[in-house]
Amino acid sequence: MKKFSGITLLVVLILVLAGCGGKPAASGNAELNKLLTQYFPDQMKDGAIKIAVVRNLNAGDHTQQFLDGCVSEGQALGFIVDTFVTNGDNAKCQETLAQVIQKDYDGIILSHGEGGYTYDALKPAVDKGMKVVTFDSVPYLNGDPNGTILTGVTSTAQEDFKLAELSLSSIVENFPADKLPIKVIRAWMGPGIPPLDRRQTIYDQYVRDRKIVEVALVGPVDSSNPRGGTQDSFAAVLPRFAPGSVDAIWGSYDELAKGCLQALDDAGRKDIKLMSIDISNDDINLMLSHPDVWVSTAAVDPKLIGIADMRLLAAKFAGEPTPDTYNLDAQSVKTTQLTSSINMTNIADVAPGWGQEKGVWDSFAWMAEIKAAAAK
Repeated sequence: MKKFSGITLLVVLILVLAGCGGKPAASGNAELNKLLTQYFPDQMKDGAIKIAVVRNLNAGDHTQQFLDGCVSEGQALGFIVDTFVTNGDNAKCQETLAQVIQKDYDGIILSHGEGGYTYDALKPAVDKGMKVVTFDSVPYLNGDPNGTILTGVTSTAQEDFKLAELSLSSIVENFPADKLPIKVIRAWMGPGIPPLDRRQTIYDQYVRDRKIVEVALVGPVDSSNPRGGTQDSFAAVLPRFAPGSVDAIWGSYDELAKGCLQALDDAGRKDIKLMSIDISNDDINLMLSHPDVWVSTAAVDPKLIGIADMRLLAAKFAGEPTPDTYNLDAQSVKTTQLTSSINMTNIADVAPGWGQEKGVWDSFAWMAEIKAAAAK
């Protein structure tokens, strides 16, 4: 866990509350402004298109990659993009959304709002005529996945069922067939967190099929501190399990996986394998420094998620038909594929299909036209 001094933390909070803004890619560009007015007349009534991106996860390089995708694609389209990071603080996330909705933003991208409040928090934006795209935040009324969904919002996600399948199959494949069921510790938090709830359904099927058996559940008490909370939780139960009595850890989210890894490291244990979901530069470094423990992860390019969300928002501005949900494909990354020269900017060199932007909501003629003008 990174530790901040009181002064540093205050500075971080000020920056988060203020938002990190971006200027239009082509300020004063008459051709761009003409095209924006032509294709997005409602949003250009005040002379500029402003987007608020609210990310309710801890600041870190995974979050930064997502925000980079949103900002770079927004600026390429001539939008002003402000970002707000609320660090898993659900009260702060709701407060930030309420403030954003009261301002002159034309659209919102919300990442990781929890099910219990996402519908209510976003409904005023939709009622106001703002366009909304979410990531890992499904706006069901009262958080009920069988209930009413907020009309007009597109909810994007990683292909969570595939992520779970890739990570769990890696667990099974790393042991001989006569070892089944594999003894697994589940690192998880919820319910009520849509992506983890979806991943859990695949895990439950593996349990029913007797491919794995759960020997312990660990996770944070406070969702705003997933890594540290999971480290403490796992450290408390680890002494119960002698070396060889547990086979693997399923890290349903990489921050949880890192907490487990730290607890293993502190205890001097290398006898339990770790398979996870999600990836970042920090994860890559830890996988390389603990190759005998952290075997693999399954992930989607976080920058591509941000790019896709911004393109979907632009499509809504243009009046294009957009779906209620959209999933981005996942890939598996094994530690044996990685080297010290691999990071989030070049991981496509070892993970086929990683970060393929072409074909992800980019086939509109107007989009290419606007980008060409913005680039001048």
